[in-house]
Amino acid sequence: MATIEFITKEDLKQFRADLLQDLKEALRKPKLLESNKEWLKSYEVREILKISPSTLQTLRVNGTIPYSKIGGLMYYKNDDIKSLLEGNLS
Repeated sequence: MATIEFITKEDLKQFRADLLQDLKEALRKPKLLESNKEWLKSYEVREILKISPSTLQTLRVNGTIPYSKIGGLMYYKNDDIKSLLEGNLS
């Protein structure tokens, strides 16, 4: 015999909150790649790639991601990040 599961109003509210959060996150991240910004800061690259600061540092050190350093800030070309994601950057 099949069991019946009930969905409460609280279940629906939680589902709605989770769905909205997921949609906000999904819509926010691609805008960084599609933006007209030529250069991205480290935090933006970490958000796009979903990586930690230490992983980004490793990618810089081993030459996977080209960057420019101005003062104490690292900048990355948006096109290089796109190429990396598409598998076209060596």
